[in-house]
Amino acid sequence: MKQVLVVDDSPVIRKIARRILEGMNLGTSEAADGRQALAACSFFMPDAILVDGAMPVLDGYEFLRELRAMPGGELPKVVFCTSEYDVAQIARAMHAGADDFLMKPFDREHVQAKFESVGVC
Repeated sequence: MKQVLVVDDSPVIRKIARRILEGMNLGTSEAADGRQALAACSFFMPDAILVDGAMPVLDGYEFLRELRAMPGGELPKVVFCTSEYDVAQIARAMHAGADDFLMKPFDREHVQAKFESVGVC
């Protein structure tokens, strides 16, 4: 079973994402910020990561840069979440190492489509 790390400072968003992903037969784990996510990745590198852009401690952009510099950090497929359709933010995320992006609020259909497009499902 493929593993997905859900990284968001909102426990509600993590819970929704987890339910959607587990409904797609993907294993999940969670982190509340980028620093916790990096620690989790240093212990076990997931197959994919769903990461929010705006978080305290270490935001999604900085998390991506640090992830991609880690040994094995080039492997996970990363779907970057944003609540605003801002081309500059999306370009910044892709430049930092995201494979695709997802707009909030999201639903199962959109999450599944994104994870299929990056080859996780």
